[in-house]
Order: sequence, then C-alpha cells, then structure tokens
Amino acid sequence: MENKNIITGTNPVMKGDFPDPDVIRVGDTYYMCSTTMYYMPGGAMLRSYDLINWEFCSHIYETLEDTPRENLDGESHAYGNGMWAPCLRYHNGKFYVFFVANDTGKTYCFSADKPEGPWTKSYVEGFYHDCSVLFDDDGRVYIIYGNRKIYLTELKPDLSGPKEGGVNKLIISDPEGPFLGYEGAHLYKINGKYYAFFIHTSPEKWIRIEAAFMADDIRGPWVGKDVISYYLEDTTGVAQGGIVDTPEGKWYGVIFGDRGAVGRIPNVVPMHFDETGFPVFDTPTKEIQTESTRPGYIYDSLFKSDDFNYIPDASGKIKLDEVWEFNHNPKPDYWTAGGGKFTLTTEKIAKNVEFARNTLTQRAKYPETACHVTIDGSKLNDGDFAGMVLLQHRYGTVGIAKENGGFKLVMRARTGEGDRAEEDVEYASIPLSEPTATVRVTGKFSLNSSEAEFYYLDGSEWKKLGVALHPTFDLRHFVGCRVGLFAYSTLVTGGSASFSRFVYE
Repeated sequence: MENKNIITGTNPVMKGDFPDPDVIRVGDTYYMCSTTMYYMPGGAMLRSYDLINWEFCSHIYETLEDTPRENLDGESHAYGNGMWAPCLRYHNGKFYVFFVANDTGKTYCFSADKPEGPWTKSYVEGFYHDCSVLFDDDGRVYIIYGNRKIYLTELKPDLSGPKEGGVNKLIISDPEGPFLGYEGAHLYKINGKYYAFFIHTSPEKWIRIEAAFMADDIRGPWVGKDVISYYLEDTTGVAQGGIVDTPEGKWYGVIFGDRGAVGRIPNVVPMHFDETGFPVFDTPTKEIQTESTRPGYIYDSLFKSDDFNYIPDASGKIKLDEVWEFNHNPKPDYWTAGGGKFTLTTEKIAKNVEFARNTLTQRAKYPETACHVTIDGSKLNDGDFAGMVLLQHRYGTVGIAKENGGFKLVMRARTGEGDRAEEDVEYASIPLSEPTATVRVTGKFSLNSSEAEFYYLDGSEWKKLGVALHPTFDLRHFVGCRVGLFAYSTLVTGGSASFSRFVYE
C-alpha cells in the first residue's frame, strides 16, 4: 500500500540563505534557527512537519543591541558581524537559543515558552564561538565552543556563566594548518553516549567536511573522524548543522552547502548509528525522501509578494510579514506600511545604498530570482535615490533619483570589476516625465557564476537598464544576496518614497 506520508523533495531543501542551521523536534514539529547576522528582526525561527518544506514561525528578537554599528549610524556598520551560528534547544518545557555576536563580543541566551515567542534575552558570561549547549540528564549544563581547539565548559544551572569549580577543559583539537579547523559545534547526548559534530576543511583542497566525535563521558576521551566529505552538486561540500530524529526513530542531518552569491542553504541527509553507536551519514543526494507528521499541511512561502495592506495593532505598531528583515536596526519612525504602500523617509545622509537606513529585504531564491515593485518618488528631495537593490558587497540598484528638481531612472552598482571595482558607479540614467516607475531585478545563481540584471517597465515591456552584475559571496557581508527596497539622501534628509505592489515572481 502506498504510504501517503512520504514526502519527496530536492536538496537544497530551502532554496534561500539559512546558514548554520540547528534543528530540534518537539512532538510532531521540527524547528530550525538560523544565522541572520545584522538583519533585523533576527534569529529566524522556522518550522516543518517533514524536514523538506519549511515556513517562518517567528524571529527571536526585534533588535539585538542599541549600538552605532547595529544601528548603521553614520558609516558605522555591522556587516560581516552580528548574530552568528545559533544553538537551538528545548528543555523542561522551554525553548532556548544560544549564540554570540562578534561585534558586541557577547554570548546571548534567549528563552521562550513557545517558539512563536515572546522571547526573553539574557547573557552568558564569556564568549563562546560557534557554541552548542547540552542540558544533561543529571541536571548539569555544558557548552562546547571554539575554532580548531574545542573547549568544554560547565555552566551554572541558571545559565548565567561558568560554574565555579565545574568542568573547563580542551576536549578536541584539529592540527594547525592553512585550512578551516573544527568549528560549528553541535553537542548531543543520545542513548547514553555523547556526540559532537563539527565542520572543517581539507588541508589539500577547499571542501567543507562534516566530522563527528563520540564519548562515553562528556569529559572524554573523544574519538572521531570525518563523516561527510562530498561535493553535492553545485556546492563546495556539505557540512555544519544539526541532527534530529523523527517520531519513528529515523535520523537526519540538516546541514548547509555553499551556493555562491545566493548564500548557504540547508540540505537534508539521512543518517544512522552503527553497532558501536557511531554516526554514519548517507552520501548526500539531490533527491530526498522523508515522512510527514502532518500529511496535506499547506506551508506558507519563504519568498512572498506583498501588497502592503497592513493594519496597526492596538498599540499602533505594524507587524510586517516574517519574510521581511531590515538591513541593520530599523528606525520605526521613518517607515510605514499600510494602505497598499511601504513608505521610507530619509533621516541620515548616506554615501551609497550600503548605508541606507531601513532597507527592507527578502532573501534571494536559488537558482533564480525575479522581483518587481512600483515606486512613487514624488516626495523625494534633490540628491535622494530610492528603488530596489540586490544587496551584497557587489550590489546593484535600480530606481528613481531626483536631481536639480527633475527625476530620472537610474541604475547604480558596485560591480567589483574594472578600474572602479569598489566604487558606487552610475551606469545608466533615463529622464522621467513623472516621478513614478516600475522596476525589476532578476538573478541567476550557481556556485561559481551568478548574474543579475536590472529592468524598468516601458508600457508592457521590460527593458534592461545599466550593466549586468556578477555578485559573489563576499565575507565583507557574509550573507547571501538579498532583494531590498531602499531610499537614501546624499544632500538633505526628510524626503520620502513609497513602494507598492511588490511581486516575488
């Protein structure tokens, strides 16, 4: 008889930049938390009933800290920093997320009674790179962390910091060398044995490798080896992420692979434990099958159009759809959404789109992305520019600029190519008879070759504007490309632009 609970999908399962995933199951529901770095709200929490299809559940915080870098004040920024490599846990009826932020130098613990929140922020004394926490069944709590050298520290029961007189030792190390040493820790206790999983790379070539270690005692000795070293199609290898069991007792790894400029995207890989208890992963494959705990469930999309018909809550606050994240801390007084429009008002001078406040973004989609939006620039000031951006260090923009009292359609970019590779360059402009336009961004993404193009609507025809962009995954941003809506001033603040009918095609 056909099993109607079987779900078939393809790796990568999520098609968007959800790096460093950690995954748990509570009852019939799988939850994932992923790195969001400097984007706000942060700490994307997702849910699934089959590990292949996912939808947003919540974000664990609106903003992380009130600092010049996270606020994008002046030319301060948190690019390449912010919330990094979360550890997601469920213990005694409560959800926990632990992570560090490199720009603040702090270790965070967020907790909630349910994954939808509200979440409460606290701090763990110390800084624990790529940490993973284990609530042991004897009531003790441990955190492992580090790069190349992996340390184990026992925490106080209240999680506020190291336990005085508790375990604090080096447990695992990778040899020194010009390659990525063990990091991205994930720590578990399963059937009485302790397991630690890490990512590292080969000394001979760049390939992401998943390593696993096992111990009978958490203090060691730890014995391990590489368990995945495989170039899944269009990746540099598949590694780093969590493992999770199904209600039927099957095990899977949810681990990411690099996909170039579009980012790092989770894949699902079946696994089991051999007769000694050591974890064994199947060879990663493009097609993947799992079993749904809620057959027929209809998932919300991770990539969505928006008509901006929002209604404020009782306190007057507007809650945007979870697919949207601002680039750095937003300034709520300078954006509004409702009545079919998303409106940005400028309140700082910015030299380019990287420093534009309140840029509203969604993840680009693998392997192809296409989005368009209509812009009303009638309230822009001279020197203002508003439109759509494909954002990474190599970025491209298309939109409306006001200059000497007139309006023009403009394509600007930092292409990373040619004599002015690192500059923001205007590559094309067309005079506008009225301050409105519909613009479009498209992208085709693969590991080694990505291309984006920029368009405007002329009657019923899309026409290209400016140059093609070839974005990369640049560590100066450290996230995949985002499609965003922006407005910024170069001369005087206070101008505004409205966006309507955002379509994720």
